[in-house]
Amino acid sequence: MLDDGFAHNPKVSHAALAELHAGACGWALSLTGRQPEVAEDVMQQTYLLILEGRARYDGASSLKTWLYGVVRNVARRHARQRRVRLGLMARLAGAFSDPAGETVSENPPPRQGIEARLRGAVRGLPARQREVLELVFDAEFTLAQAAVVLGISVGAARTHYHRAKTTLRQRLEVEND
Repeated sequence: MLDDGFAHNPKVSHAALAELHAGACGWALSLTGRQPEVAEDVMQQTYLLILEGRARYDGASSLKTWLYGVVRNVARRHARQRRVRLGLMARLAGAFSDPAGETVSENPPPRQGIEARLRGAVRGLPARQREVLELVFDAEFTLAQAAVVLGISVGAARTHYHRAKTTLRQRLEVEND
């Protein structure tokens, strides 16, 4: 039986979303630069869109693929809004700063352990390559499913996936030398 709260989205149920929640939260966390508060906002906005029917599941893909696509779109919109707000605040304050409002250290602290090195190398990938890798490895999507989530062709997903693996291999080999 489908939930009444999903009247605008009859092909979605609370139980199905609950089953996908942990993975979707991990995806949101990844998309927001590992900022838990921002990822939580993204997930809340995602669920609100679903409940209001502004994000509608039509069954053309799996529910998981669709949900991850909605999370990605919400995270992108959230990041754009944040950049605009920070830019306005900087202009109001008469300051010129990095649009993300962050200071980048040129000498990051050394990392220890293969997992930490791998996480650092993945974070250093271009966004699209990182997203494809995370969908394939973390969310266990196929390249075709990842392509749907990212709104790109399967060929482009394969290219980003291959380039990401090549870059990671090279970076980790250099660190081992």
